[in-house]
Amino acid sequence: MKQTKISEAVVRRLPIYLQVLNELNNREVQTVSSQELGVKLDLNPAQIRKDLAYFGDFGRKGIGYDVTYLIEKIRQILKLDQTINVALVGAGNLGHALCNYNKYSKDNMKIIAVFDVHPSKIGSQINNLTVMPMDMLKQTVEENNIRIGIITVPGFEAQNVANQFIDAGIEGLLNFAPAILKVPEEIRIHHADFTKELLSLAYYLERERDDENEPNLD
Repeated sequence: MKQTKISEAVVRRLPIYLQVLNELNNREVQTVSSQELGVKLDLNPAQIRKDLAYFGDFGRKGIGYDVTYLIEKIRQILKLDQTINVALVGAGNLGHALCNYNKYSKDNMKIIAVFDVHPSKIGSQINNLTVMPMDMLKQTVEENNIRIGIITVPGFEAQNVANQFIDAGIEGLLNFAPAILKVPEEIRIHHADFTKELLSLAYYLERERDDENEPNLD
């Protein structure tokens, strides 16, 4: 793999490429061109070629990409060829949904532990996982080499949960809580804020409506 600084935008596109490639593989498609991927993803084929070229020369001129081979390589790039254990804090509706997705996911990134602070939820089952109390988080993370933490708690609880994850040795966090969290530089954090995305989507809906109503001066 080339030792070039890879932008976050490139890394975020790789799972999208992988999703389409998996769909092609399920249909027993053996090769695909950057043009075909571009049509499916509504992306410039040159951008796709450039993204993949950061990590190696995977395509063949006049043939395109071998679907199975490219799936294998992208999985390696995303570290999906190794087991990555994940813990989740917040056994509410969203926590249940994520664990349900986890049950059917074929990736090696798995939620193996669920925690909550509320006594009514502790001891309950989510698929094959038993909801544990927060005082077991650090021990569980250390004993199971859990590297990623998912936060699905109310905003006012999120920073405290993040602090406990970090103290336990977590390397990365995925935050679904509507809160901006402060973490050390060495901790990678991604935010999945539904409220922010909905509000920004509403802006673009109104903008498109305004454009439609704007008089044509031609």
